[in-house]
Amino acid sequence: MPTDRKVVLVTGASSGIGAAVATRLAADGHQVVAGARRTDRLQALAETTAEAADRSGGDLLPVRLDVTDRADVADFVQAARDRHGQVDVLVSNAGVMPLSRLDSLLVDEWDRMIDVNVRGLLHGIAAALPVFTAQGSGHFVTVASTGAHEVVPTAAVHCGTKYAARAITEGLRQESAPFIRVTTVSPGVVTSELADTITDPKAAEAMRAYRAHAIGPDAIAGAVSYALAQPHDVDVNEIVVRPVHQR
Repeated sequence: MPTDRKVVLVTGASSGIGAAVATRLAADGHQVVAGARRTDRLQALAETTAEAADRSGGDLLPVRLDVTDRADVADFVQAARDRHGQVDVLVSNAGVMPLSRLDSLLVDEWDRMIDVNVRGLLHGIAAALPVFTAQGSGHFVTVASTGAHEVVPTAAVHCGTKYAARAITEGLRQESAPFIRVTTVSPGVVTSELADTITDPKAAEAMRAYRAHAIGPDAIAGAVSYALAQPHDVDVNEIVVRPVHQR
């Protein structure tokens, strides 16, 4: 394939930012392997993306993926290698955001955020890093959050997981060989289904006001596309994308 086209894995690709990133990159001409648990959504995404991908020479392969399962993530990376012979980019986007005050004691929801937002990221690194090292190239893209830069009420655990994701990704950048690029993209308020998972009534009410001004996930997809399109000796380390109303 042409040198500007890459084999790109995207986790959490069934909706929101992940779906937008997968769609944009396939339209850019990349060979996208889109992973998520909701395979019906992934199949629909592949069908709606097919025309634009065909025009650019891109492709979108839907693959079932649970990022909390280490073996599942390893199989996801292997599926891309089996189809395309290599893996060039891993976009770690899968995340959950059931916000709540700490005194609500929604421990199961805390555990879920840790499992998806932190362990899921680590599972992706564990699966892709040896591949990137062996082939002498690769690019990690972590979708974090402005919650990786600040803490607000009801978001302590979520922000903790996003601070962790940002720290892990920065550590990965510092430790990686110079042929591996590492990018953290931190979205602000973006239209998505994440807020629909909030069960705590106070947190849900606060989020409705907080999300009064949101940008579309295409804005984040554009940021990821920009980072991937840079020359091989340029590493875009951090991008923060917010609505103009979000201060």
